[in-house]
Amino acid sequence: MNKIIYIAIIFVILIPFNLLGLNFNISPALALLIGLLYAMVFNNPFPKFNKKASKYLLQASVVGLGFGMNIIESLKSGYDGMIFTIVSVFGVMILGVTIGYLLHINRKTSYLIASGTAICGGSAIAAVGPVIKANENEMAISLGVIFILNAIALFIFPPIGHYFNLTETQFGTWAAIAIHDTSSVVGAGEAFGATALQTATLIKLTRALWIIPLALITMMFFRDKSSKISIPWFIFLFIIAMIINTYCYLPQEISKSIIWLAKRGLVITLFMIGASLSISSIKNVGFKPLLLAIALWIIIGISSFFVVNAYIK
Repeated sequence: MNKIIYIAIIFVILIPFNLLGLNFNISPALALLIGLLYAMVFNNPFPKFNKKASKYLLQASVVGLGFGMNIIESLKSGYDGMIFTIVSVFGVMILGVTIGYLLHINRKTSYLIASGTAICGGSAIAAVGPVIKANENEMAISLGVIFILNAIALFIFPPIGHYFNLTETQFGTWAAIAIHDTSSVVGAGEAFGATALQTATLIKLTRALWIIPLALITMMFFRDKSSKISIPWFIFLFIIAMIINTYCYLPQEISKSIIWLAKRGLVITLFMIGASLSISSIKNVGFKPLLLAIALWIIIGISSFFVVNAYIK
């Protein structure tokens, strides 16, 4: 019965439907909420599949969104955010390790949380974890705190942006820098507007490329040159998709269909991410790691908000 309910929910959120004369199109934020509610009531019937499918579906969805972006316009709108990205990555890493030391948090756990906050959430943690030889508990705690804050960010960032009258470029830049995971960044950008979505996606994926130098620095920091680096290859496919859309003049029907599929893929991804959470995983996080993650999130969120407001229009 649990499996049937899970599959039925995916079909419902995948296909827009009409009820009592009203059109319902499930948003990424609502899909995440449905997933969270599902996780509170049921056990996930496909935990391994859910983990892999959400990862690859997110990557495919991001690549699909590239077919709706002009690479020249996107680079112009995201240039300022890319510069700030460099400063924020180094700043958050230094702060994360320092605050973790002061709170007496396990060295590897604080490093993983800092990596997830500085770059791209779970993807950065998954890439850096094997390099520092983090155990399952350290990985679970780090992923848990980042996921909790990601879920909160997807719900609160768009209303905050509207309240302070941020432009779409400002909001997209802010979301890409202050929200950890790519899925929540793209979801928040889509909720705010088309330009916000483009800006947020481009800057976030540029930020994700920092996984490579971070992994190399991590090898030196933890003195282990035998570990492999996980390179986010899908980012290069995203760039190719933007180039094709800019210079190959695809028929509008094709590009619109790809973008529609990409956005529905993102919705399913966020449902799967929400459904993977459990009450036990929240309990296992612990107070100090959560405090570290919240402190870093508040610092990067507030500082990036003021920078975006002051320098980006």
